[in-house]
Amino acid sequence: MSITSPHRRLPKKVLLSLAALGAAGGMAGFGTYAAFTSSTSASQNVSSGTVTIALGSTGASTNRLTVAASAVAPGDTMQRSVDLINGGSIDLAAITLSTTATTSSLLDTDATNGLQMVVDKCSVPWTESGTTPAFTYTCSGTTTSVIATRAVIGSNLAMSSLASLTAGATDHLRVTLTLPSAAGNTFQNQASTISYTFAGTQRTASAH
Repeated sequence: MSITSPHRRLPKKVLLSLAALGAAGGMAGFGTYAAFTSSTSASQNVSSGTVTIALGSTGASTNRLTVAASAVAPGDTMQRSVDLINGGSIDLAAITLSTTATTSSLLDTDATNGLQMVVDKCSVPWTESGTTPAFTYTCSGTTTSVIATRAVIGSNLAMSSLASLTAGATDHLRVTLTLPSAAGNTFQNQASTISYTFAGTQRTASAH
């Protein structure tokens, strides 16, 4: 009796299977190089603007805020001119003024009988008269109130009717300080140093 072992045909089947897989892999590899392509591009330049506010040149009628006043008596006034300049490329939503006393006394701490401040603007540069420190100013154009009369010390005081909200524009301002007539003997021999800080806030965001 002859007996044929079923294990002798297995190598042929395995070889045939490997050959089929090899052929399929070759066809798949060949297909990865058969694709069409296309591309295009563009470039855009973007630059940011600037927010810059400045005061006029110190030592001229464009900025007299640094000029001191002495021997002030009740009822006296001190006028100082200053140009407020929008030197940036972005319009502003608002400009505020903050005043502080770097040297303090009753002149600035008494909100009622201490120094009072008012800020006006002229549509053209102010005409300056007098000699330092006793300057006075008149407007040959239109005068507009920017900050109404109030105590000299204040934080983030809103300034109205400013042309300098627009980039490149300038406002011609006059700051007037007055020591009220009601200031009594306690105000003698007092000294304060008033610091003025102008702050600009950019306009609201927009599409470009």
